[in-house]
Amino acid sequence: MITTIGLGSCVGIAIRDKQSKVGGLVHVMLPSSKEVRSTGNIAKFADTGIPELVRRLEKMGASRSRMVAKIAGGATMFAFQSKSELTGVGDRNVAATKAALKALNIPILAEDTGANYGRTVTFNPETGDYEVKAVGKPIKVI
Repeated sequence: MITTIGLGSCVGIAIRDKQSKVGGLVHVMLPSSKEVRSTGNIAKFADTGIPELVRRLEKMGASRSRMVAKIAGGATMFAFQSKSELTGVGDRNVAATKAALKALNIPILAEDTGANYGRTVTFNPETGDYEVKAVGKPIKVI
């Protein structure tokens, strides 16, 4: 089981090869590494973290042609009157995640994104279950 906590505007991307049952999870904080100066942690960005996860899964024996994804997060945590870049980061993270997965030809089987609440996720690469927990909400398995 792999867990990540504190998915507010961040997105948790679980990728799995259904046949080999090799899988992993990346916690993306920002949509693009090109928008910031310090890009030392490539896992923070959708445009670099998702391809890196795929590369590592392939190194462990997964086949990209069999990979599927599930995503959660991308909330709008703070509602302000103006729709600034800062407040729209959740939507931008989800869009960048979907674009990165599409570019890699990895289909998204399920998602629990958006809304205005944070999430904690647990991914089981063996079964593919992706459990989504949020305060005051029933647990979802997608």
